Amino acid sequence: MTSLIKVAAPAEAQAFLAAHPDIAFVDIIFTGLSGTSRGKRIRVHELEALYGAGRPLPVSILVADVTGQDCFDTGLVWENGDSDRFARPAPGTLVPAGPGRAAVITSLFETDGNVCDIDCRAVLARVAARLVADGFIPVVACELEFHLLDRDRADGQPPRPARMGGARPATHGTYGLEELDDAGPFLADLWAAADAAGLPLETAISEYGPGQMELTLKYRADPLRVADDVVLYKRLVKQAARRHGILASFMAKPFADAAGNGMHLHVSINDAAGDNIFASPVGAPNPPLLHAIGGLKAALTESFAVFAPNANSYRRFRVGSFAPVAASWGMDNRTTSFRITAGPDQSRHIEHRIAGADANPYLALAALLAGVHHGLAHRIDPGPPVIGDGYAAAAADDPATAALPGDWFAAVGALAAGTILPAYLGATTIAMFASVKRTEQERYMAVVPPLDHDWYLANA
Repeated sequence: MTSLIKVAAPAEAQAFLAAHPDIAFVDIIFTGLSGTSRGKRIRVHELEALYGAGRPLPVSILVADVTGQDCFDTGLVWENGDSDRFARPAPGTLVPAGPGRAAVITSLFETDGNVCDIDCRAVLARVAARLVADGFIPVVACELEFHLLDRDRADGQPPRPARMGGARPATHGTYGLEELDDAGPFLADLWAAADAAGLPLETAISEYGPGQMELTLKYRADPLRVADDVVLYKRLVKQAARRHGILASFMAKPFADAAGNGMHLHVSINDAAGDNIFASPVGAPNPPLLHAIGGLKAALTESFAVFAPNANSYRRFRVGSFAPVAASWGMDNRTTSFRITAGPDQSRHIEHRIAGADANPYLALAALLAGVHHGLAHRIDPGPPVIGDGYAAAAADDPATAALPGDWFAAVGALAAGTILPAYLGATTIAMFASVKRTEQERYMAVVPPLDHDWYLANA
């Protein structure tokens, strides 16, 4: 397992510091099961130790909930005294991250030198390696949507789109150029930060919700590096927003009456010669492409909690929201879960439209690739495509659609009872993820929200 997760050599840090003598601080970034990046900020003279034995972090960081609280039912807190593991740097991820600062992605290692079994980078590396061992080279990319919001939200009050360019956006502004002009200084700052970090950040568009943006990250034939890119990208977006006095949020559904934030996952599979095995004419998907979709559909119910990990995640899935409401596929159809893209034959790929921007990118890509491999290995028939309106098809119980878990609790239950994902992500990973989510559910349901008072205080 250790061989799947490489550790950067000290020479990499030495070369980086020689090229960037202004660096004074380095952020160590680690992502646990909840998908929230955490870590430490060290002074530059401490970097040598990080690239040697690693930096100690408590093992409980693997299973902290989305708010940072310990999850005691996992058995990784009191039972072992919350003992240390060691964060060690991933090759090629030490990058500039603002004036005088750098950042580096890490994995967590046991004291015996093996990577932790439920380290999210290790989980994704195992799944990707399984595809490669069978001659399938996964090529993936991610598109993440986010909202730019005011920082000064009053307690208990909803967020507001950030005032940019002298005005607060009040309309959708989909693909609007004026919206890009208003956000121009922020975007220029973000692109500059991405370029400095070597992050392949490309097109920006104004999305469907007021204050909503999306930027694309370039394809890579290395899923682990793609997930690392997402983690660093979210960090740079939030830092750039802070410098402009606003808040960047990847929350799945910050506004009830506007589109939510998705993380669209794009995938194709190359063979050993570098040719796309999904390549096929528009409207005539070939067997490997259909089998991959069949596997994604078969695994979707038990994968759903990975793609939609939080209570708020389920507010995205509404009719007419551009988020799917049923397991379905279609040709260039954005109302389905799995969209076969248009374009040149050689570029044919699947756009997976389920995941929210709040999903853990390592686990989301691992679940995606697990479904693809399962379908290819078992030559699973995906059933008929959806033609036209996928929302209407779902409402009519069209045979081209299948039901999705209706809520957070059902999804976590389906994950815990699953039979496909454990063989890929590991039974321990699934059990720990489900335990973290069940702890979050208990904590979430223990809070009495203002809506309860509005509905029931006088009416019960």
